[in-house]
Amino acid sequence: MYYSEIKECDIANGPGVRVTLFVSGCTHHCKGCFNEMTWDFQYGRQFGEEDIEKILKLLEPSYIAGLTLLGGEPMEYVNQQGLLPLLRSVKEKYPEKSVWCYTGYLYDKDILQDFCKKWQETEEMLSYLDVIVDGEFVEELKDISLRFRGSSNQRIIDVKKSMNTGEIVQFTFL
Repeated sequence: MYYSEIKECDIANGPGVRVTLFVSGCTHHCKGCFNEMTWDFQYGRQFGEEDIEKILKLLEPSYIAGLTLLGGEPMEYVNQQGLLPLLRSVKEKYPEKSVWCYTGYLYDKDILQDFCKKWQETEEMLSYLDVIVDGEFVEELKDISLRFRGSSNQRIIDVKKSMNTGEIVQFTFL
């Protein structure tokens, strides 16, 4: 897996101050994408153990609320495989910190009904995620007033509650 950037202090992609990992590789190619260069699966640097250690160190301060995964597309199969060692380490070391994941795939249709049936990695990855912001960015539905979303078709989903109820539960802000 490759990545384009690790942001140390991000307040735009989830609540609180977050560490953000922008993975490379995306097949959606949304019109108006803000991060087009990350469509290339080999853009940037190869992700490795030293990057995991760096992210774990960046997550250490108490003012860091958690980790956010963006792209590119974190739910592309090769990226799921690359992200699992990171997610295992994050949840082991910082179980109280939230993990958000932005994906152009739909949680219920693509991830649960397709990916979970094809790849065991998907279920494990979901077990580490607290929130998924799903749905492709749709330029015609762009709304800069939306909190943590780019377009109005995207949903902010509480993964744990959704898994427990078997229905989509929207994330609620405290």
